Amino acid sequence: MNTACAQGPTKKEKAMQELPKTVVEVPQGWEIATLGAGCFWCTEAIYQNLKGIEQVRSGYSGGHIPNPSYKQVTSGTTGHAEVIQFYYDPSTISFEEILEIFWSTHDPTTLNRQGADVGPQYRSAVFFHSEDQKALAEFYKKKLDESGAFNKPIVTEITPFNNFYVAEDYHQNYYNDNGMQPYCQFVIRPKLEKFKKAFAEKLK
Repeated sequence: MNTACAQGPTKKEKAMQELPKTVVEVPQGWEIATLGAGCFWCTEAIYQNLKGIEQVRSGYSGGHIPNPSYKQVTSGTTGHAEVIQFYYDPSTISFEEILEIFWSTHDPTTLNRQGADVGPQYRSAVFFHSEDQKALAEFYKKKLDESGAFNKPIVTEITPFNNFYVAEDYHQNYYNDNGMQPYCQFVIRPKLEKFKKAFAEKLK
């Protein structure tokens, strides 16, 4: 019996292995997280406010094009998700708490969309940097599904981190610099205010 197929990597595993790789340098005593939860402007505004989190950067992860532009990513053809990446101090905020906030501040049951933002670049995703992060993300995803916290199954992608490309300068610190823009007023601000009420004790 030919078992070669069973022993080789799956198509998905092979595709992951072939993705461009970027190196992550983490300061001593800190850890790193990379999360996709729809438009990175909203996600960045939330995580910038948390104690124990520093250097929140918006960017692109999980795709097959090195150094993509925003225009390329929004075409939905590069495989990248809009993400934020940041350092966190595990003695101040745990990865479990980061995941709790992640799943509480977007809809993880809609495939490749958040609200009016539609496309694979807006997918819900945890790009894990360690086996611990992978195990925690899978555990809490299963636990949330079983609890009935959402009325539909969670579709969050939990995959190994391969690459992160920092988005263009005008995407960084977007809400703080452009708070009066209609998108900020009508989409980000209500989300941010709701988050601040729910997680008041974790705010800077």
